[in-house]
Amino acid sequence: MSRNHPRSGSVIGLPWLALWYWFLAPAAVAEPALAAAPPPTFLEVANLAHYAEINAALPPPKPGEHRVVFIGDSITEGWRDADPQYFASAGSISRIDRGIGGQTSPQMLLRFQQDVIALHPYAVHILAGTNDVAGNWGAMPLEATERAIASMAELAHAHGIRVLIGSVLPAREFPWRPGLNPGPAVLSLNGWLRAYSGSKGFIYVDYYARLTDGELGMRPELAADGVHPTPAGYALMKTLTDAAIQRALGSRVR
Repeated sequence: MSRNHPRSGSVIGLPWLALWYWFLAPAAVAEPALAAAPPPTFLEVANLAHYAEINAALPPPKPGEHRVVFIGDSITEGWRDADPQYFASAGSISRIDRGIGGQTSPQMLLRFQQDVIALHPYAVHILAGTNDVAGNWGAMPLEATERAIASMAELAHAHGIRVLIGSVLPAREFPWRPGLNPGPAVLSLNGWLRAYSGSKGFIYVDYYARLTDGELGMRPELAADGVHPTPAGYALMKTLTDAAIQRALGSRVR
């Protein structure tokens, strides 16, 4: 008879080996499960907190003051940084900048009550659509942008606020969305904005015509990145805006 251990002995020893490993071997570190990011809250979607504090501190317009609120995206927000004097209260016209970088028109609509209507302006300047075309909030048909801008304009009109609607600025490319070819969509949206403004008696401010290079883009001296105006670009826009504000001062809400 062989003196070798039977094969069944090695099988019997496996549970003991397992027990030794269980008690003596270092415990394996469990890899933590990646927690799903919570969906953004309503406040975060529209960034309602961005201007909440300074809105609360802003006094009502003084007698004779014609307050104009500018709502928009980074193009509007950057305007205040490029020309802070333009947004400093002076004379009978005061300009209030309420631009937030990256926002689309539906996000602006969500904050329109607190960032525009609640400030009791004489007029509102709406400059929206660039980030809609860029798809910052996902792909958006132009009809969705048109409805959001129309909703802002009609909310303002219902509150006796004069409405200025700026054209979307020309852009051949978006640096953050290369290859999108936004030029044709911008032209189409501007055609609708012009027609809509005319049908409602709102003032259309045609920045596109003055800033374009004639090839769907912006003149290079007016926008270093092809999208956001330089100080020279804003200076040119200012002449158009001031003329539109003067028209608004002489108009009645119909």
